[in-house]
Amino acid sequence: MINLLSIKVAEIPKNYPKIQAIRRVVFLDEQKVDPALEFDGKDAISEHLIAYLNEEAVGTARIRYLEDKTAKIERLAVLSTARGQGIGTKIMEKALQVIVNKNITEVVIHAQEYVKDLYKKLDFVEEGEIFEEASILHVKMRKKISSSK
Repeated sequence: MINLLSIKVAEIPKNYPKIQAIRRVVFLDEQKVDPALEFDGKDAISEHLIAYLNEEAVGTARIRYLEDKTAKIERLAVLSTARGQGIGTKIMEKALQVIVNKNITEVVIHAQEYVKDLYKKLDFVEEGEIFEEASILHVKMRKKISSSK
């Protein structure tokens, strides 16, 4: 069977329950993140991506625009049943495409330390010391991007 992957900018509020469900499984159930930290009230001011594998929602990320020229990609999550197929990388590539079209010149992330290599492959550079966020080790990473405009 061919796995059909599609990644879209989510329609909110229509797609939001599926996005919440993915994040609940990955961050709350698997990683034991405090729900108050995971659902921090910033979803409403963010743009969300949703990934479908064979029409089933399996992954998500959100993009928050911090200043004129900076965006932050956060809450990247892929269900365990769909991991190992490069879906996280493809979600990040889609997020970067979305961001480039908005005249943003820099993207920051707080990468979980154990998956930082995924971001390095996308030309993110580590910055500063490893720190703890939601009881998980993270590293701040940054990527300069050139606008297509």
